[in-house]
Amino acid sequence: MSLIRVDSGAGRLTFGAMTVDCTIGRGGTCAAADKREGDGCTPLGLWPIRGVLLRPGKVDAVAIRLPWRWIRPGDGWSDDPVDPAYNRPVRLPRGFSAESLIRADDAYDIIVVLGHNDGSPVQGQGSAIFFHLSEGRPTAGCVAIERNDMLRLLPLLAPGDRMEIVA
Repeated sequence: MSLIRVDSGAGRLTFGAMTVDCTIGRGGTCAAADKREGDGCTPLGLWPIRGVLLRPGKVDAVAIRLPWRWIRPGDGWSDDPVDPAYNRPVRLPRGFSAESLIRADDAYDIIVVLGHNDGSPVQGQGSAIFFHLSEGRPTAGCVAIERNDMLRLLPLLAPGDRMEIVA
């Protein structure tokens, strides 16, 4: 079991001997208990890595040891606090608000799903906290790194690994 450490104040992500720049949410960081849907904060804490979602045609799945699957048309993630499937993968279109996992930019070409607010999701306490590709700007609450850095890091990750986000 290994640990990815995100020093949000320094904007640095460390995994073993690898250290790279990272981006966090536009709202900075907040205690996980204070996280609210849409606040742009990246929640502090220790989050299990659940798996990886990959966009077909944008990345190869070679050497990935984590559980993974391809993103399909119609894949989304519920961000609506009144949705019974809040903070869960869903199919689009849907009668509740949900984020599409197929975006016009490249940020979601690789999505590492973090286990924030997912055991029994607390409605409104934050959804879709991912580790994904950087687009050169703050995220909506996720952690992001450059594509080349992610492609070096991803094969090193294994089941049981976690991400620790510190202030």
